[in-house]
Amino acid sequence: MVDLLRQEIAATSMTIVVKLGTRVVTKEGGILNTERIEQLAEEIHQARQSGRKIVVVSSGAVGAGMGRLGLKQRPTDLPMLQAVAAVGQSALMEAYERSLSRFGYHAAQILLTAEDIQSRTRYLNARNTLLTLLDLGAVPIINENDTVSVEELQLTFGDNDRLAAIVTNLIQAPLLVLLSDVPGLFDGDPRDPQSRLIVLIEKLDRSVFELVRDQITGLSRGGMASKLEAARQTTAAGGNVIIAGGREPGVLGKIIAGETVGTLILAQGSLLGARKRWIGFTVKPRGHLVVDRGAREAVVQRGRSLLPAGVTKVVGNFDKGDVVALRDEQGQEFARGLTNYSADDIRRIRGLKTSEIAEALGYCPYQEVIHRNNMVITELGPKKL
Repeated sequence: MVDLLRQEIAATSMTIVVKLGTRVVTKEGGILNTERIEQLAEEIHQARQSGRKIVVVSSGAVGAGMGRLGLKQRPTDLPMLQAVAAVGQSALMEAYERSLSRFGYHAAQILLTAEDIQSRTRYLNARNTLLTLLDLGAVPIINENDTVSVEELQLTFGDNDRLAAIVTNLIQAPLLVLLSDVPGLFDGDPRDPQSRLIVLIEKLDRSVFELVRDQITGLSRGGMASKLEAARQTTAAGGNVIIAGGREPGVLGKIIAGETVGTLILAQGSLLGARKRWIGFTVKPRGHLVVDRGAREAVVQRGRSLLPAGVTKVVGNFDKGDVVALRDEQGQEFARGLTNYSADDIRRIRGLKTSEIAEALGYCPYQEVIHRNNMVITELGPKKL
């Protein structure tokens, strides 16, 4: 069954986002692993020869900068981190351009900040640029713009695993491949010989997240937890994810051939359009609404809009048209959507029937606080999209 699934996914995935972790493209101590980058360039070439388009999200700028500057540990203060990234980014791109040019491709550097994807216009511009680069035959190499990001904005990406999920949703790629220094998700501690690799995850629920056994390292800031979060964002929008070991030569070719490599996480929901992917899994919410049990069930189980009667609390200050999160009474987020009302107006109409909106506000432009067409379910587990 697994082999057939992988072969079908591989055969139908003509656009693939490949995320390369820091420990894939650097050696011990953060020195850039040019030999592995050359191998990866050849694997990308082979994938392109099969008619596929490849977008690369690459870590390694900070690691490469550490190697060039002789640093032993990843900086913790933001200015130093940004400076090290600036030194390393040029080395990283030089390595990709040199390696890809052997096969007739150009590496196209794209540096993103969280601000670039908060704006719908800039989000669409980034999407159009990426698609145009693919049409031109270039290989986009994407990284977070560490040299200008600030701490608050970095929280949106957190690491390049989540950035890879955002890029996957941005271009609606059917497959995200996360390559790191571990061969996939194990049912126990990966260092324990008794632990077994999980080759297929059909349902990405909280029990899967409980399997994470991450260690803090001085070189990279990702980990299995961030990979599963990236998988959640991707699979909830209808894409498939493979987590595999990126140090193994030929790993990308094996994945494209449908071989059983790493952990395959199947799409958890229906394939979402670009607009709903932006609403549900890209934009950082400006605030959130707490709703009662009945409203939660209506939204999640019956696919209904959110009415003011179900809102019990408003947190944050936001305007009409902003993205807000929906949380249940236990504080768990389960959906996001574009609000029809500002935070102040919702505070005035929360708990009211729709027939009472006009009396409370003096007008009633919308019956719904968030219309179903502008909402996406984001929680783990079964959902109605």
